[in-house]
Amino acid sequence: MCGIFGFTFQKKSQFFSKAEKAAQALYELSETRGKEASGFSINNGKQIFTHKTPLSAKSLVKSQNFKNTFKQSSDSANDFLSLIGHSRLVTNGDENDNKNNQPVIKHGAVTIHNGIIVNHADIWQKLNTTPVSELDSEVIPEIVKPLLDNGKNLSDSFSNLYSEIYGMASIAMMFEDSNDIALSTNNGSIYFVSCEKDGLFAFASERLILSELLKKLEIANEYSNNITQLLPDETILVKQKGEWEYSQPNATNELSKTEIKEIIDIPFIQKKGKNNSLYQFDEEVPEEFLKEVDKVSKRISKLKRCTKCLLPESFPYIHYDKKGVCNYCNNYSPINPKGKEEFKELLHKYKSNNQRKHDCLIPLSGGRDSCYTIHYVKEVLGMNPIAFSYDWGMLTDLSRRNQSRMCGKLKVEHILISADIRKKRKNIHKNVKAWLHKPHLGTIPLFMAGDKQYFYFANQLMKQNNLSLSIMGENMLETTRFKSGFAGIKPNFGSDHTYTLTKYDKFKMMMFYGKEYLMNPKYINSSLVDTLDAFKSYYVIEHKNLNIFDYLPWIENEVESTLLDGYDWEIDPETPSTWRIGDGTAAFYNYIYYMVAGFTENDTFRSNQIREGLIDRETAAGKIEIENKPRWQSLQWYCKTIDIDWKEAIKIINNMEKLF
Repeated sequence: MCGIFGFTFQKKSQFFSKAEKAAQALYELSETRGKEASGFSINNGKQIFTHKTPLSAKSLVKSQNFKNTFKQSSDSANDFLSLIGHSRLVTNGDENDNKNNQPVIKHGAVTIHNGIIVNHADIWQKLNTTPVSELDSEVIPEIVKPLLDNGKNLSDSFSNLYSEIYGMASIAMMFEDSNDIALSTNNGSIYFVSCEKDGLFAFASERLILSELLKKLEIANEYSNNITQLLPDETILVKQKGEWEYSQPNATNELSKTEIKEIIDIPFIQKKGKNNSLYQFDEEVPEEFLKEVDKVSKRISKLKRCTKCLLPESFPYIHYDKKGVCNYCNNYSPINPKGKEEFKELLHKYKSNNQRKHDCLIPLSGGRDSCYTIHYVKEVLGMNPIAFSYDWGMLTDLSRRNQSRMCGKLKVEHILISADIRKKRKNIHKNVKAWLHKPHLGTIPLFMAGDKQYFYFANQLMKQNNLSLSIMGENMLETTRFKSGFAGIKPNFGSDHTYTLTKYDKFKMMMFYGKEYLMNPKYINSSLVDTLDAFKSYYVIEHKNLNIFDYLPWIENEVESTLLDGYDWEIDPETPSTWRIGDGTAAFYNYIYYMVAGFTENDTFRSNQIREGLIDRETAAGKIEIENKPRWQSLQWYCKTIDIDWKEAIKIINNMEKLF
């Protein structure tokens, strides 16, 4: 969820003069994991200097505060210089309040943390203590340091922590009563490299980061093979004795007393959108909106629908036969999974018995299908995957917490690539503003253009981690067809994937958007490059994924019970559905489709279930009546996050001409 990293340079080493260069490299390389805040702590054997700021890592290392502090620390260092750093993806606690940024200073310990502790509120209640910040990370020193002070060894102290928390935790700590650095993880998202001859020890959240660091220091040939993963539930202590060494300790170590000094001089604070909980916003919904939804719902209830499924007459390119059955039903090809045994046999050749060697990549959105996929691959098949998430700014905190639940309990390494979230949200703002100026149902996918690069990054991570297998949970029941239909693309029955279009249809799609851009020049803005890149990622580059649901049947009750009962999986209190609850955009665009076209994604999903014989038509109709109700809190969160007046947006949508 964030990037943590650090190093120890021995002063007598020939590389000591490159310590600042190493710090800059680690910050820049780790920024892919979070760009919304950053901080560091430097120990020179005399003092521990700390600094944190609501700025990106690249901005931090360019700041005068960083340069001055680093020079002061290195010039006055005794035998060594140690640094731990943090590049933050904001979840708990607004980064504009600097006490919510890391490092966390508490009980004589300096702590940085990657992950989300989802039960931190329960822990504070159990401890009967009031936290200083909103950070979930604050519970780490609150639990670990008193245990150390009472004589418990380091490994047992962290084991105690992991027994109390729920979620991912990869941790680095410095102590005022020691020159040591403690490293620990419950899911394997820490790598370290020891370069004894050259007096360097370094760690980071990903293997690639350390590989690139060694290249920058021009020692890759000698030490790249020394990069080691800290396995789940392992703890090591990097000890300073003029010479450094690392080991898994059996007892706490007392070394020279140091002093923690916090630098609180923040040059400036950027004004930006907050990245708080999905349920941060709950304004009262105007009565006129509620009445309009009620009036439209009554009209929708009278629409002609397919006698087999639930698709209404307003669905693009729909027509019915003499029995009232739609062409989508008549052209439907049933899903025929190849079977669990064939899936198991196929994956057997990729399986490694080496716990430090990964078998495959699993794209993990935090949604139900990707979460079930990682459960099945890890728990049922016993493979050792890397989980990968791409955060483009509309991944909700609910989804992030579910990612943390899964990877923490399954002890799976998690690589998160974070876009420039502030920039992405500005792009969404521009496209939504342009759309509201001249709304058209065919251009709604522009709102989601920013997330499509995850296909590109998945391919990159496979290369970087020497993986030849990526397993995706692509549920073909989610195929909609109406989104491209509103752009003038006729349904391509029998397509293999939700993103499949013929070359001719891709050309038609480009022509449609070109026409819309000419008719509405507000679309021609700085987001255009990102939009074109999204089209390339989604429709052009190779998608190297094996779909688990080509082999396993998708059974809703089994998926939901596995996640809810086995992982305490979190759902949205606004809806009984477990689908699309981690996507911050879904509540907004489904409201548009419902109010203008008379249906949403829920109608297509339930209709596909009917065709597969997984649900009867009457039950499905009852479900979509509930699932199509507006999710007002989620809708408000979306608009406020991208700086759109949600009430003005709803008024425009409500005044659009209906398709029924």
